[in-house]
Amino acid sequence: MVPHMIEDDSTTAAEDLAKRLRLLLDVAEAETGSEPTFTQIAAFLEERGTNLSRSRWTYVVNGHRYVQDRLLFEGLAAFFDVDTEFLVGSDGAEIPAKVSAQLDLVRAMRSARVKTYAARTLGDISPNALQAITKFLDAEISQDLAEASERAKAD
Repeated sequence: MVPHMIEDDSTTAAEDLAKRLRLLLDVAEAETGSEPTFTQIAAFLEERGTNLSRSRWTYVVNGHRYVQDRLLFEGLAAFFDVDTEFLVGSDGAEIPAKVSAQLDLVRAMRSARVKTYAARTLGDISPNALQAITKFLDAEISQDLAEASERAKAD
């Protein structure tokens, strides 16, 4: 039973790390207008002496496998200009001020992307229906970000 519990813990840790990385990618996109590419991240890490393969990045950023690599975490934290302890989800690590400040903008950007997609996909839709969908999406996204923020504080 203990190995299963450890596996569950590492799965949760991998998913939490992925959520923090995706949040940092969103914040970087909000700040610069484009999401950092794998190539940019890998080149930055390589300058610091850390190798990051595309496959490793993919499973880390998607939460498919838990990685315990302090040098990688330190390099990623430097790339995103946040404290390493925030990135790894250490107890008591605070959400960086720049991340907190960007959460509303990130929410608005996500919401706009989803709304644009919905409008394109649904085609000719009444203004009332679009308004109802928008209200629902805004509430869902706000709830997701609030839960992520609370989990980050609890971790």
